[in-house]
Amino acid sequence: MVRRVSRLLGAASVVALSSFGVQAQEVELDPISIFATAGSVLAFDFPGQVSVVEKDQIEDLQATRSADVFKGVPGVEFAGGPRQTGQVPTIRGFEGEGVVVLFDDARQNFVAGHDGRFFIDPDILTAAEVVKGPTSSLYGSGAIGGVMAFRTINASDILGEGENAAVRVRTGYQSVNDEQSYAITGVQRSDDGWIDLVSHFGYRSSGDIELGSGAILPADEDLKNALLKGTFNLSESLKWTTSWTYFNLDALDPQNPQAIGGSSNPLVDRKIVSSTLQTKFEYNPLDNDLIDLRVLGYKTNNEVEEPEILQSRVTSREVETLGFKIDNRSRFNMDGMGDLKLTYGTDFYRDEQTGTDSDSADGTRGGVPNATSDFFGLFAQAEFNFGTPGENLGQLTVIPGIRYDKFTSESDLGTSMDQDAVSPKIAVAYNPVEWFGLFGNYGKAFRAPSYNEAYSVGNHFIIPLPGGNAVNEFIVNPDLRPEEALGWELGATFKFDGVLVAGDRFRLKGSYWQNEVDNLINLDVHADFAALPAGCFGAPFPPCVTGAAIGWTSQHVNVASADLDGVEIEATYDNQWFAVRATYAQIEGRDRDTGEFVGALYPNKFFVDAAYKLPEIDARIGARATFAGEFDMVNDPSERRDAYQTVDLYAVWEPTNAALRGLRLDVGVDNVFDEDYELVFANVSEEGRNYKVGMSYRLPICGTSFCRNGETGMK
Repeated sequence: MVRRVSRLLGAASVVALSSFGVQAQEVELDPISIFATAGSVLAFDFPGQVSVVEKDQIEDLQATRSADVFKGVPGVEFAGGPRQTGQVPTIRGFEGEGVVVLFDDARQNFVAGHDGRFFIDPDILTAAEVVKGPTSSLYGSGAIGGVMAFRTINASDILGEGENAAVRVRTGYQSVNDEQSYAITGVQRSDDGWIDLVSHFGYRSSGDIELGSGAILPADEDLKNALLKGTFNLSESLKWTTSWTYFNLDALDPQNPQAIGGSSNPLVDRKIVSSTLQTKFEYNPLDNDLIDLRVLGYKTNNEVEEPEILQSRVTSREVETLGFKIDNRSRFNMDGMGDLKLTYGTDFYRDEQTGTDSDSADGTRGGVPNATSDFFGLFAQAEFNFGTPGENLGQLTVIPGIRYDKFTSESDLGTSMDQDAVSPKIAVAYNPVEWFGLFGNYGKAFRAPSYNEAYSVGNHFIIPLPGGNAVNEFIVNPDLRPEEALGWELGATFKFDGVLVAGDRFRLKGSYWQNEVDNLINLDVHADFAALPAGCFGAPFPPCVTGAAIGWTSQHVNVASADLDGVEIEATYDNQWFAVRATYAQIEGRDRDTGEFVGALYPNKFFVDAAYKLPEIDARIGARATFAGEFDMVNDPSERRDAYQTVDLYAVWEPTNAALRGLRLDVGVDNVFDEDYELVFANVSEEGRNYKVGMSYRLPICGTSFCRNGETGMK
């Protein structure tokens, strides 16, 4: 397998490097991060690891789910098997509440055990980014592993130069689950550019999943999604943006969608409805460096209903988040010594959860308490820039920040929590010359106990036995303490332009990081079969007593501390004929006292994506390869996973001639060699060979009619 991959990539490189004489295509610009400093900054220049996946890359991946978007991003994994409903993101070994998720600026706080973490369709994205490492100084609770942020499209992402309105239609198909997809997007921009409107509607339908093992994973999904978004410049200084995203998924799969299914994991007709409504005002008066104000309000709602197919039982979970955020940026010129930007503000959000179970006596759902949590924060960050690379002592950037959080939580059981936390951080970058830099950061982060962890009661799981059911019961623990992390990172950057040919770019950024975590919150499960009465297993069938009465319990507790560390490297090379992106990541996590492995770990992984540009036919072809080592960082030998290698091939055609302008055709094959591999220990292989095809067509609108060939749109 490795030899086949090496020959394939080697041949692509030889062809590309021998073709510098052909007509050129554009070289991509360095991506911009919006969330690393709560303001625009080149991702490469930020003193920490930030990965930005832009729209062109998302389209090249033919992404059909969130996990596809982050393919090859170092330090990021999606656990939970191949079903969309079970996929959970992890950043540097943290998952669930340890990762902050944002849709534009709105928090997504839905966390539901084995269910998916968030719900969004890649079609509406203009970019997705990951800020890695402790970021509580800006984002508060949960940012121990980092922040995963999604940015939705604007009209400018669809319109060409000189165009003010357009309609784009898209359709696609992939063979591995017989998925068919359709979408239509309409955009409009006023002649003066002061109004920007987007409307998008999409549909996907898919069936059973063909695994690399040759097995078929039962699945049946129908997805409807939408985006309505408007940006209005009310004056030269004031801008208003409002948007609504909608995700409606009907899926036939097991109650735990990460596993295969069975008698203890019944089939359900899962219904997921997720929506996010947000509105934001931005006030930035001309010739005033002290005011760059943003005021944001949002509401997110995620509801999952699970009627069982063979029984009358219906369970549900609903999480609603209401929040606002106010922040301002003030800029100062320090008399020729450098410049300073201060970012400061406050935010508040409330999470409210409701759980139901038609089979319980009071209608409540075990493990899903009816509860609320309130979070209030104050934060401030400074960005100092001194000097210039290559002049005198070079350039020094210092970014200190601090945040105070107060959080309260209460449930219908009458129990409550009231705690606070302070999260400082400092990041430093030094560039003595243009082509080389050093960076480091150090920060403290925390994760507040969730209401699911503190207040869960009722049944955790049930095991049918001949003499009755063995029931494991949740026990509340309102005395949980927040997880706390001290993280640091050291790295270097290399940046060269004009390496092989004029106009090319090479970027390399790598770092070593470490995260020391105290008060880890862990689910402590006691299910000793020896404690069960003999009658549970057969005649003469005396009472089968289970649950808390005999110690069959589950409780979230603070456990011993842990150390996680790893290496991440990301490199890109791009010229007018050839582009390549390569990443590498490794991680290790251990309990500080026992030496046992902890965290959502993953194998050492190398990824490369190489594309050869063919401007003479308006196309490009490429190959992606992933090489993952054997995964043996497990405490149970049965959970070891074998090394694996996968290869994807793809081609893109975007004609520029007048007759076909606006058309885009994508074809590809993922997992070309039908590799059988597992990302997580769930007895479920990942998807096998997958043929993909997609087509989109963008049609500009001139006045009240569609433009004729060669016209560019309204002027």
